[in-house]
Amino acid sequence: MTMSTILIVDDDTAHRTMLRTLIKGWNYNVEEADDGTVAVEKVRLTPYDAVLMDIRMVKMSGIEALREIKAFNPAIPVLIMTAYSSVETAVEALKIGAYDYLTKPLDFDVLRFTLDRMLDHTRLAVENRTLRERLEGRGAQGMIGKSAPMLELTEMILTVAPTDATVLISGESGTGKELVANAIHVGSERSGKPFVAVNCAALTETLLESELFGHEKGAFTGADKRREGRFMQADGGTLFLDEIGEIPLALQSKLLRALQQGEVQRVGSDTVLHVNVRVIAATNRDLYEEVQAGKFREDLYYRLNVIGLRVPALRERRDDIPLLADFFLRRFAEKNRKAVKGATPQAMDALVRHDWPGNVRELENAMERAVIMTTGEYVTLRELPRNLSDAQINDVPITADGEPALAGLSLDELERRAIMATLKECADNKSEAARRLGITRATLHNKLKRYGME
Repeated sequence: MTMSTILIVDDDTAHRTMLRTLIKGWNYNVEEADDGTVAVEKVRLTPYDAVLMDIRMVKMSGIEALREIKAFNPAIPVLIMTAYSSVETAVEALKIGAYDYLTKPLDFDVLRFTLDRMLDHTRLAVENRTLRERLEGRGAQGMIGKSAPMLELTEMILTVAPTDATVLISGESGTGKELVANAIHVGSERSGKPFVAVNCAALTETLLESELFGHEKGAFTGADKRREGRFMQADGGTLFLDEIGEIPLALQSKLLRALQQGEVQRVGSDTVLHVNVRVIAATNRDLYEEVQAGKFREDLYYRLNVIGLRVPALRERRDDIPLLADFFLRRFAEKNRKAVKGATPQAMDALVRHDWPGNVRELENAMERAVIMTTGEYVTLRELPRNLSDAQINDVPITADGEPALAGLSLDELERRAIMATLKECADNKSEAARRLGITRATLHNKLKRYGME
């Protein structure tokens, strides 16, 4: 893998040299600039992965340089170095868009941790893109991810796809079960034939039977002509039965016969029709529990569950969030004819921290909203749904003593969480929250704006 390149900006030659030696020892490429003016010019010419910059410099200060760098490329992460006496200036840098700041003398362990965290999202995106291209070449089209659960799922898809085995896909709503089913179909010898999907939860028992098996003219009110069912439409190909757990018991026996014998009958007909269909089913329920409760036929369960695949929830594969977010961002940017290039590190950090109860579907909707709302080239915290920020404050680890585990969090993150917790306690009364925080309402307004919370 190509090493990330960091631009060190500091007019103190000795300090700059020390940082160069230290960071190179951490397996990063390093380039240097002795002033903010030089740094801005270098950023315009070279796509650096990150910038480590001092605030106080003679010709152009770090604040001025940061402002110009962010105007040119808001997505590049900039880490500010400052003396304790200049913390207020560092806070100003955060408002402009700095990723974080560290106080001098630097704690090298904290520096290394922060650099690794800043560069992690970019690194994951590159690795995911490479992996996606490799997997697409092997037949798992549409599968995005490099996390351990997704690698395992993808390998299973590639193994199962060439066979004719019936597959039962389980997973929470919004995880992409139909995408998995389609990837299996595309990787099979049936890929040239139809892929037909049916949502079993969307139809009544009578309509579902007609949808699956077809009906004769006059079979029921409104049946004014013969209709082929989805089994016949999928003949030679794949039939995807989504929300299979919603099929009524009375209809399950007919489905079992279709799976075992390859035979179907139109509603209102005695004629037996033979079909050659591979069935892939999906559910967000625990079908085994449904069997134990008498709500699902045991023989049908085992007939469907020849091969069982589980699609992980998005919170179980956070490493995949940056690539998925980038994929949706580019799709909706093109759809809405907007020149959005990406998301800022702060926005991406918020996406990775969120638990995504609605899974990939929720992430897709969030990115569509963000692209529509953004007026610049990069999505910021301001354009993301507010519940992303709300979820972060409720996800603070607790120590054995019952206290919040705050070690390792930046001062910026601590401040943001304190503001959110106070607003929550005050039922979003900003005047009361400002009083409790010991700041003016105007200052609170500025902080909320900086954190994309207003």
